[in-house]
Amino acid sequence: MILALALIYVIFAILLNSVGTVILQSIATFGVGKPQASNLELFKDLPIAVTSLLVASFLPLLGYKRAMMIALAIVGVACVVMRLYPTFHTTELLFMCTGIGFALAKVSVYSSIGLLTRDPAEHSRLTNTIEAQFMVGVLLCGWLFSAFIDDANPANPVWFNVYWLLAAICALIIVLLATSTLDESAAHNERTNTFTGSLAEMFRLFLRPLVYVFLISAFLYVLIEQSFSTWLPTFNNEILKLPHAMSIQVATILAGATALGRFAAGQVLRRVPWYVLLNVCVVGMGVLVVLVLPLARDVVERPDVGWFNAPIAAYLIPLIGLLMAPIYPVINSVALSSLPKPSHAAMTGLIVIFSALGGTLGSRITAIVFSAFDGIHAFYFSLVPMSLILITLFFFKRETDRAGASGPTTMKLATK
Repeated sequence: MILALALIYVIFAILLNSVGTVILQSIATFGVGKPQASNLELFKDLPIAVTSLLVASFLPLLGYKRAMMIALAIVGVACVVMRLYPTFHTTELLFMCTGIGFALAKVSVYSSIGLLTRDPAEHSRLTNTIEAQFMVGVLLCGWLFSAFIDDANPANPVWFNVYWLLAAICALIIVLLATSTLDESAAHNERTNTFTGSLAEMFRLFLRPLVYVFLISAFLYVLIEQSFSTWLPTFNNEILKLPHAMSIQVATILAGATALGRFAAGQVLRRVPWYVLLNVCVVGMGVLVVLVLPLARDVVERPDVGWFNAPIAAYLIPLIGLLMAPIYPVINSVALSSLPKPSHAAMTGLIVIFSALGGTLGSRITAIVFSAFDGIHAFYFSLVPMSLILITLFFFKRETDRAGASGPTTMKLATK
């Protein structure tokens, strides 16, 4: 079952994070502008938020495993349609289906982690491992899509063939889920056994100060992450003057660095308090942005550019992933571990909603600044949410300390 959860995160990572690549390819293939292309982020994130609001709180009634299979079926069919009828509107439909499927899958995966683990420390380790698989999927995404792109003619529709492969992977994971078992009895109580009770459970969470401080932190983090992950291929192509395929491949360094950072975070957190680690990471991100972005100015296009003579900024900017890596899984694990298991689906629904809103806003702001000024100014804007997240982490730590003092369910990691 854990293997199935990991593979679900890999396939959705590929689909969700292909938006940066598809934006770049849509500009070349369909001739759309940057602001219009950035709408793909909206088609991806808005359905995530809406679906999470409508269905997340009562997914225990449907069943987590059944919900994951439905999610994979939705995106598998969308991939087939994308290959058969490739237009920009079909691309919008694909990302809408991906958003709906991811909302179902993420709530189910996060809630299943609580069912598969016995204590907060184990919950934290499995959460970091599953989130690391997500970044592995992001890393695979760039190489997978670039393998189907014709560098000599980026508008060549041959790149649509990648969707046959993605549809086949969805089918294989459905088979794996069908042959796995998951005991979901602990996800039910008297309040979550009805639709109205499940919905009330989600809104009841807002009575906890820890919850809304956490949600603001998650919102800001995803705003930062999506600004870089979505627009880094276009930044590499237009600012660093790299070819289309190489722009996508180099951008995968960000995913690789984030995956490595999340694997390492589980070990670092054994010795370093989570609050200290996350503050060091956020400050380090800001320092990296300030020091590295000036190296991206005035790059001259070279016909012979390759991996060994690309601008140094192409390799340094993605290293921000090492510092971003621990933030999201750690705050998610701290928040979820402070709640009883029947509340995990409702809480994960809120996480998905605010993450989707943060991703949409981050990508949209970056697109507007990118078009009005350039990619360097767009990435400099990330310093604003970085400053704000330092403030929200302070209040989040204060609320976790209070929760730890008032009850035994709070994650021990939060008070170490």
